[in-house]
Amino acid sequence: MAATTPALPGTPENLDAVVAGRLYVRQKPGPQNSLGLAKFIFPNADNIYMHGTPAQQLFSRTRRDFSHGCIRLEDPARLAEWVLRDNPGWTRERIDKAIFYDTVHVNSEGVVHFVSDIYGHDRALDEALAQGYPYPEAR
Repeated sequence: MAATTPALPGTPENLDAVVAGRLYVRQKPGPQNSLGLAKFIFPNADNIYMHGTPAQQLFSRTRRDFSHGCIRLEDPARLAEWVLRDNPGWTRERIDKAIFYDTVHVNSEGVVHFVSDIYGHDRALDEALAQGYPYPEAR
Protein backbone atom coordinates (compact mmCIF):
# COMPACT_ATOMS: atom_id res chain seq x y z
CA MET A 1 0.00 0.00 0.00
CA ALA A 2 1.47 3.37 -0.97
CA ALA A 3 0.08 6.86 -0.61
CA THR A 4 1.57 10.20 -1.45
CA THR A 5 0.94 13.64 -0.11
CA PRO A 6 2.76 16.47 -1.81
CA ALA A 7 4.72 19.02 0.17
CA LEU A 8 3.06 22.40 -0.16
CA PRO A 9 4.89 25.70 -0.64
CA GLY A 10 4.82 28.28 2.14
CA THR A 11 2.43 30.59 0.32
CA PRO A 12 0.28 33.11 2.18
CA GLU A 13 -2.79 31.01 1.29
CA ASN A 14 -1.27 27.82 2.70
CA LEU A 15 -0.10 29.59 5.86
CA ASP A 16 -3.60 31.00 6.32
CA ALA A 17 -4.96 27.44 5.95
CA VAL A 18 -2.56 26.29 8.70
CA VAL A 19 -3.71 29.10 11.00
CA ALA A 20 -7.35 28.23 10.25
CA GLY A 21 -6.73 24.54 11.03
CA ARG A 22 -7.40 23.31 7.48
CA LEU A 23 -3.75 22.28 6.95
CA TYR A 24 -1.25 20.85 9.42
CA VAL A 25 2.51 21.13 9.71
CA ARG A 26 4.29 17.90 10.58
CA GLN A 27 7.93 17.35 11.33
CA LYS A 28 9.68 14.30 9.87
CA PRO A 29 10.20 11.45 12.36
CA GLY A 30 13.72 10.47 13.25
CA PRO A 31 16.71 11.44 15.36
CA GLN A 32 16.43 15.17 14.59
CA ASN A 33 12.69 15.43 15.31
CA SER A 34 12.14 17.91 18.15
CA LEU A 35 10.20 15.21 20.04
CA GLY A 36 13.09 12.76 19.76
CA LEU A 37 12.49 9.09 19.07
CA ALA A 38 9.68 8.49 21.56
CA LYS A 39 6.59 10.29 22.83
CA PHE A 40 4.57 9.19 25.87
CA ILE A 41 0.97 10.33 25.52
CA PHE A 42 -1.28 10.63 28.57
CA PRO A 43 -4.98 11.48 28.31
CA ASN A 44 -5.33 15.11 29.38
CA ALA A 45 -7.19 18.20 28.21
CA ASP A 46 -3.98 20.23 27.80
CA ASN A 47 -2.22 17.93 25.29
CA ILE A 48 0.82 17.66 27.55
CA TYR A 49 3.07 14.64 27.16
CA MET A 50 6.62 13.41 27.74
CA HIS A 51 9.04 13.12 24.85
CA GLY A 52 12.67 12.71 23.92
CA THR A 53 14.79 15.40 22.26
CA PRO A 54 17.72 15.65 19.88
CA ALA A 55 18.95 18.63 21.95
CA GLN A 56 20.65 16.54 24.65
CA GLN A 57 22.91 19.47 25.58
CA LEU A 58 19.92 21.18 27.23
CA PHE A 59 20.04 18.67 30.09
CA SER A 60 23.36 20.11 31.27
CA ARG A 61 21.89 23.58 31.75
CA THR A 62 20.53 24.87 35.05
CA ARG A 63 17.55 26.56 33.43
CA ARG A 64 15.25 23.86 32.06
CA ASP A 65 12.21 25.69 30.63
CA PHE A 66 12.89 25.00 26.95
CA SER A 67 9.62 23.26 26.20
CA HIS A 68 6.10 24.54 25.63
CA GLY A 69 4.55 22.66 28.53
CA CYS A 70 5.63 19.15 27.67
CA ILE A 71 8.28 17.27 29.60
CA ARG A 72 11.54 16.47 27.81
CA LEU A 73 13.13 13.16 28.68
CA GLU A 74 16.86 12.61 28.58
CA ASP A 75 16.42 8.85 28.10
CA PRO A 76 12.87 7.93 26.97
CA ALA A 77 13.77 4.25 26.52
CA ARG A 78 14.84 4.08 30.16
CA LEU A 79 11.49 5.53 31.23
CA ALA A 80 9.76 2.90 29.09
CA GLU A 81 11.85 0.23 30.84
CA TRP A 82 10.69 1.53 34.23
CA VAL A 83 7.04 1.82 33.19
CA LEU A 84 7.09 -1.70 31.76
CA ARG A 85 9.21 -3.21 34.56
CA ASP A 86 6.44 -5.57 35.71
CA ASN A 87 5.81 -6.84 32.18
CA PRO A 88 8.61 -9.35 31.49
CA GLY A 89 7.89 -9.39 27.76
CA TRP A 90 9.18 -5.84 27.43
CA THR A 91 12.96 -6.08 27.51
CA ARG A 92 15.21 -3.14 26.66
CA GLU A 93 15.89 -4.81 23.31
CA ARG A 94 12.16 -5.00 22.53
CA ILE A 95 11.66 -1.38 23.64
CA ASP A 96 14.48 -0.20 21.36
CA LYS A 97 12.96 -2.13 18.44
CA ALA A 98 9.52 -0.66 19.16
CA ILE A 99 10.90 2.88 19.20
CA PHE A 100 12.46 2.40 15.79
CA TYR A 101 9.59 0.36 14.27
CA ASP A 102 8.22 2.53 11.50
CA THR A 103 5.66 1.63 8.84
CA VAL A 104 5.29 5.08 7.35
CA HIS A 105 7.74 7.86 6.62
CA VAL A 106 8.03 11.00 4.51
CA ASN A 107 11.02 11.41 2.20
CA SER A 108 12.93 14.65 1.57
CA GLU A 109 10.51 15.54 -1.25
CA GLY A 110 7.55 15.31 1.12
CA VAL A 111 6.24 12.04 -0.34
CA VAL A 112 4.61 9.70 2.19
CA HIS A 113 5.68 6.04 1.95
CA PHE A 114 3.93 3.14 3.65
CA VAL A 115 5.77 -0.14 4.12
CA SER A 116 4.48 -3.55 5.08
CA ASP A 117 3.66 -3.97 8.75
CA ILE A 118 5.46 -7.31 8.91
CA TYR A 119 4.98 -7.73 12.66
CA GLY A 120 1.32 -6.68 12.73
CA HIS A 121 1.98 -3.88 15.24
CA ASP A 122 -0.20 -1.37 13.40
CA ARG A 123 -3.19 -3.74 13.39
CA ALA A 124 -2.71 -4.54 17.08
CA LEU A 125 -2.40 -0.82 17.89
CA ASP A 126 -5.54 0.00 15.90
CA GLU A 127 -7.46 -2.71 17.75
CA ALA A 128 -6.25 -1.49 21.15
CA LEU A 129 -7.03 2.16 20.39
CA ALA A 130 -10.49 1.23 19.09
CA GLN A 131 -11.34 -0.11 22.56
CA GLY A 132 -10.89 3.37 24.03
CA TYR A 133 -9.47 4.45 27.36
CA PRO A 134 -8.43 2.73 29.58
CA TYR A 135 -6.37 0.98 26.93
CA PRO A 136 -5.71 -2.75 27.25
CA GLU A 137 -2.27 -4.07 28.14
CA ALA A 138 -0.07 -5.54 25.40
CA ARG A 139 -0.72 -9.18 24.61
